[in-house]
Amino acid sequence: VQLQASGGGLVQAGGSLRLSCTASGRTISTYLMGWIRQAPGKEREFVAAINWNGGSTYYADSVKGRFTISRDNAKNTVYLQMNSLKPEDTAVYYCAAQINGLGPDNISFYDYWGQGTQVTVSS
Repeated sequence: VQLQASGGGLVQAGGSLRLSCTASGRTISTYLMGWIRQAPGKEREFVAAINWNGGSTYYADSVKGRFTISRDNAKNTVYLQMNSLKPEDTAVYYCAAQINGLGPDNISFYDYWGQGTQVTVSS
């Protein structure tokens, strides 16, 4: 499966962005999907995940209440709505797919990765 992330850009602090991740090659309707980010000079960190039918969502404490993950299996697409953005949210954001769904916040459990989209939040 190929994952294509889009929607990143430059935004002022307090602003919003909506990231999209569209899959091709096969359906992702049975996969847990996640967003992981990597800031310059830092390790990748879990941001949010959603189970196969959208019934369960998971968030890092740093984004809880500001970010919302959702999915549209008919469109083979996952979204990340990011509100009240902060400069510390600046990073490359990757979407990823996990076949077994056993570790939503465990980066090493993800099987497929997209190429990433840059999000820059200015102060």
